Amino acid sequence: MKIRLDDAAKLTGGKIIGNSDITITGIAKIHEAVEGDLTFLYMETYVKHLKDTSASVVLIKPEFERTRDDIAYLVVDRPDYALQQIIMKWVVKEPNLKNIDSTAFVPESSSLGENVSLGRNVVVGENVKIGNNTKIFHNTVILDNVTIGDNTLVYPNVTIREDCVIGNNNIIHPGVVIGSDGFGYNPNEKGEFIKVPQIGNVILEDSVEIGANCSIDRAAIGSTIIRQGSKLDNLVQIAHNVEIGKHTAISSQSGVAGSTKIGDHCILAGQVGVVGHIEVADNVIIAAQTGVSKTIKKSGTYFGYPAKEISQSRKLEAHFRNLPKYAEKLSELGKKVTELEKKS
Repeated sequence: MKIRLDDAAKLTGGKIIGNSDITITGIAKIHEAVEGDLTFLYMETYVKHLKDTSASVVLIKPEFERTRDDIAYLVVDRPDYALQQIIMKWVVKEPNLKNIDSTAFVPESSSLGENVSLGRNVVVGENVKIGNNTKIFHNTVILDNVTIGDNTLVYPNVTIREDCVIGNNNIIHPGVVIGSDGFGYNPNEKGEFIKVPQIGNVILEDSVEIGANCSIDRAAIGSTIIRQGSKLDNLVQIAHNVEIGKHTAISSQSGVAGSTKIGDHCILAGQVGVVGHIEVADNVIIAAQTGVSKTIKKSGTYFGYPAKEISQSRKLEAHFRNLPKYAEKLSELGKKVTELEKKS
């Protein structure tokens, strides 16, 4: 890797302070960087590492103090975003998959667009349509009547079941299952669970990214939908008939139960659980390990179980921590009341 600092400044719109005649040869964390590396500083908690870093260039916010004269600074409003731009332009490589491997199986009823690549042991079902420039890596199985759009990347060991629709510019990471049966059973008079047929599908709109080992269940009737631009972290479970709005992000080990609708521009942090048949408004943030048990109608940040507006949750948490003190004071007051009653 060789990146001229002035080229990085042009790309990011940043201002160079210090020696501009530097060639960047690596990218590293601020406390791990060596000479030639570019690093970044965007959180106050990492400022302490600036005095010791061996990096040659630091992406830094304008308001942070530049305490070193022996290194160059690239001053930008958002160092994290600037670093992302640099990595996307000069570091990220095109996934190494070209052409159609001889072990891939594609029936005559299915159609492939231009420049499609299929890895080893890919199995494509009947009446499947795959768009232009899409890459599908090894050991992936695509069942009948699936549609996959253009410029989509499917990593190894993915299963996409029948009738599902995958949009353009999607990324699906290893181990994902799209279109598994929803968890639908009706107990009979003996208490035995009888399977409810799951005859719907899953729709992923454009620019969706699905993390490793996620499971997105097909709808019982109709569609489970992940709308445009939404991102799922690893190990997320989306149940049947759920609808995830546009540009919503869901972190690892979260689960959304059946027929729930999550709005646009929401964030669900790690280990969030959402019950079924409710709605979450647009622009809602749900903090880690929150349990959402009823509809959230207003935008804002929520935390706790059951989920409450975070300011209320913090007040309650403060009271919980003080319960031993409250109990001690109540005990003292009880003794005083008893003494007063005896005197009276």
